[in-house]
Amino acid sequence: MVSITLPDGGVRTFPRGTTGGQIASAIAKSLGKAALAVKIDGKERDLALPVEQDCRLEILTRESPEALELIRHDAAHIMAEAVQALYPGTQVTIGPAIATGFYYDFARSEPFTPDDLVKIEAKMHEIVNADAPFTREVWKRDEAIEHFTSIGEKYKAQIIEDLPATETITIYRQGQWYDLCRGPHLPSTGKVGHAFKLMKVAGAYWRGDSRNEMLQRIYGTAWRTEKELADHLHQIEEAEKRDHRKLGREMDLFHVQEEAVGSVFWHPKGWALYRTLENYIRTKLDAAGYVEVRTPQLYDSSLFKASGHWDMYGDNMFKIRESVAEDGTEKFLGVKPMNCPAHVQIFRQGLKSYRDLPLRMAEFGNCHRNEPSGALHGILRVRNFTQDDAHIFCTEDQVGQEAKEYFALQLGVYKDLGFDRIAVKLALRPDVRLGTDETWDKAEESLRVALRANDLEFEELPGEGAFYGPKVEFHLTDAIGRSWQCGTLQLDFQLPERLDASYIGQDGARHRPVMLHRAILGSLERFIGMMIEHYAGKFPLWLAPVQVVVATIVSEADAYAQTVAETLRRAGLRVEADVRNEKINLKVREHSLAKVPVMLVVGAREAEQGTVAVRRLGGKDQEVLALGDAVARLKDEARSPAGAEAVSPAF
Repeated sequence: MVSITLPDGGVRTFPRGTTGGQIASAIAKSLGKAALAVKIDGKERDLALPVEQDCRLEILTRESPEALELIRHDAAHIMAEAVQALYPGTQVTIGPAIATGFYYDFARSEPFTPDDLVKIEAKMHEIVNADAPFTREVWKRDEAIEHFTSIGEKYKAQIIEDLPATETITIYRQGQWYDLCRGPHLPSTGKVGHAFKLMKVAGAYWRGDSRNEMLQRIYGTAWRTEKELADHLHQIEEAEKRDHRKLGREMDLFHVQEEAVGSVFWHPKGWALYRTLENYIRTKLDAAGYVEVRTPQLYDSSLFKASGHWDMYGDNMFKIRESVAEDGTEKFLGVKPMNCPAHVQIFRQGLKSYRDLPLRMAEFGNCHRNEPSGALHGILRVRNFTQDDAHIFCTEDQVGQEAKEYFALQLGVYKDLGFDRIAVKLALRPDVRLGTDETWDKAEESLRVALRANDLEFEELPGEGAFYGPKVEFHLTDAIGRSWQCGTLQLDFQLPERLDASYIGQDGARHRPVMLHRAILGSLERFIGMMIEHYAGKFPLWLAPVQVVVATIVSEADAYAQTVAETLRRAGLRVEADVRNEKINLKVREHSLAKVPVMLVVGAREAEQGTVAVRRLGGKDQEVLALGDAVARLKDEARSPAGAEAVSPAF
């Protein structure tokens, strides 16, 4: 007999060799029907596998968090079967589940077309309806290699050849079709359901190496229910409408071009948006007791070697060879990828006392990182960017209070910027890191304590920390449900030690400060791109690049329109006057496309009476107000949430 410990703590005994499916049915017939797989001591397994020893066991159903990956994994296998049924001779290679779906890479001489995807998807529905069971087989390595080679599946044979000698070679069948796979799988193809869709075809090198053959990758998405699928497809449709690159063109905010790959050309309106956001953050930092600094772009490699970045982060840095000595020794400069080593240099200037701590040092630091060209994406992923970076030098006793103040600042900023769905995650030590396990234990526990003290629920992410310390990550959910990782708080005992930063304590001796790395927005470029998509370009009035357009109906009102515009500018608003000899309906359409929040329409009557007709973006009605009343109202609406003292830049 084996003892099975269930999630509720209950213990049941079953004959050795009882399968997970049989255990589920013994607990409840309804559970047996709903079961998709089991977790045995935390590892997912097929329902059909026998349980041979005492264990903790959990039954996975369609509602389980793990279900989506299982469904997507099986959908990939079903897609591969459909492709080979429709297009004999096509080789299958690798097909995993991914964040929102699945893909499979195929070797085929002819390219897949959109019409092919329709046919493949229809065939997939047939395979699901057939409800063929997934069955697991164990093959001998040499026999598996020989078999796949004999049927022309050279990629499968190569995969098996490259597996460790200790790896068990498992094959999964679904009816007559089969593939190499570790599993686990659902009980049958019917359990996948019909909530899937094939999305696109893309090129992909075999094993991601550009020296290898180009394969064809078919992407699909799969969900638990038709509603989840419909919601996902709607999100994709919305994301296309909100694409920051498209809106950036329509709103004349920025552009990127090949002559400066990974860098942004900010247009006047885009730069007004950038500066508005920067000034808002600067005002918040001033109120929170930060001092602002500015540091160089180029450094001798010795600084980055001392900090650990040269060895740990060097592949992501831009390096400049400055000279070559007679003995062939090369001297390099590094373009800074982050600001922390430079801030330590400022801290080290002059003797610091415990009375000087905490020292909160902020910089809108311009950084460069050598991102792969294929990873660049508009202004969301660039090589040249600005961080709203800051470093807090403090004692260990001050960490809790500094974390508390940072969390309050961070969450307040996100609320001001329109984000109220925030997930907090604690990223823990990576495999490659600096420092001792003892130091990492202390750093990780310090952040746990700070999070709990502030009643912040959090998820732990093993292996995701920076090489010098653990970090708290803030993930924002936007208007269409996408998650964006933005601000971070990182606790670092390493850099002050490596760069010899110290302060004089109450005992008169030198001590190492703790260094808190923190960013609220992260990259301003990325955050602006994310905000463009979150708001679909329809920014709140205080953030809008152009807040008001004064548009004329007739040319006789041109002079009055200029007076209105100048009055608004003196009130601190960003305004344009549109006095073109065009129909007012055309002007309304164009400025609506540019997402201008407010239009003041003026004609002969408004000029005579000193009024304006106020039209709001997306609204059909207009309100006639006296000019003074309209200016006062708009000035109040456009006030920065950071306070009236925040500067409103012109463009």
